Amino acid sequence: MGDSGTARTSAGESCCSCGQLRRGALPAIGVAGAIGIPESSHSQPPARVVRLRGGRFRTGVGKSPLPQDGESPAREVNVRPFAIDPLAVTNDWFGKFALATGYRTEAERHGWSLVFAAFVPDGAKALASDDGPSWWRRVEGACWKHPEGPQSDLSGRLDHPAVHVSWNDAVAFAAWAGGRLPTEAEWEFAATGGLAGAIYPWGAKEPDDAAFTPCNIWQGDFPMRNTAADGYLSTAPTDAFAPNGHGLFNMVGNTWEWCADAFRVRSLARAAKERNARAHAADERLLKGGSYLCHRSYCYRYRIAARTGVSADSSTGHVGFRLVFDA
Repeated sequence: MGDSGTARTSAGESCCSCGQLRRGALPAIGVAGAIGIPESSHSQPPARVVRLRGGRFRTGVGKSPLPQDGESPAREVNVRPFAIDPLAVTNDWFGKFALATGYRTEAERHGWSLVFAAFVPDGAKALASDDGPSWWRRVEGACWKHPEGPQSDLSGRLDHPAVHVSWNDAVAFAAWAGGRLPTEAEWEFAATGGLAGAIYPWGAKEPDDAAFTPCNIWQGDFPMRNTAADGYLSTAPTDAFAPNGHGLFNMVGNTWEWCADAFRVRSLARAAKERNARAHAADERLLKGGSYLCHRSYCYRYRIAARTGVSADSSTGHVGFRLVFDA
């Protein structure tokens, strides 16, 4: 993999630290009905959904390696029964939505989205991100159907997760499909696969750079070199790798997944209050699961409890989503 920037990062920095890039640039999309998309266009969830009984569940962690993210404190919650798609929303399914409704994502309406620097094609119109890490580029024409810009397409990637999709876009899709985005508690409950205290969907064993690669994350020296020991430089098919105990695929790695929640830090420390004020002002929404850009050396967020937040209108090449349905 070629040189994608020279910045060295700490374990507390996030691969998703892309800033509030477009806040106020477009009117808020809101729910699907506000832009002419019939709600619950599909009355039944896909036959593949996994139905979970819910129950009492311990979310978060007692002691977090990234305290600024609000993983702590752990707390008991009651999760009601729900159904969840074992797969993230694919390019194929998102394409059906766009064709049926004429929907244009925020990236399409803005005319650009964020692409990892090493993936930018030669000749693409790209600028360094104004307020984000050096490995992001603002690429003109990048969107869900052109993931690296106009020179790219979805050939061979129809079964990959749809990316360059904002939280607002995901909410619109969910309304059309008759589902919704999961809450953080639902997402964590599902990701554990029924393993009490699980750190990862498969248990507690830490992925490495060679022998044990159970999910699609970075291997090597970020952001300079990715060995792709797991088989992928960028996104993988939504059913790649082994499922967890509930039969769910890629609950960590591959792409970050939008949740319904606003992003907030639970601690009452002054720093957390200040972070919450910024998140509220920017309308930050919660992301879970990490992505193909995560590595323990700088962004240890492919754990179940890990979390981050960006503005609801942000889109990048490593953020997607999956749906849940009321039981």
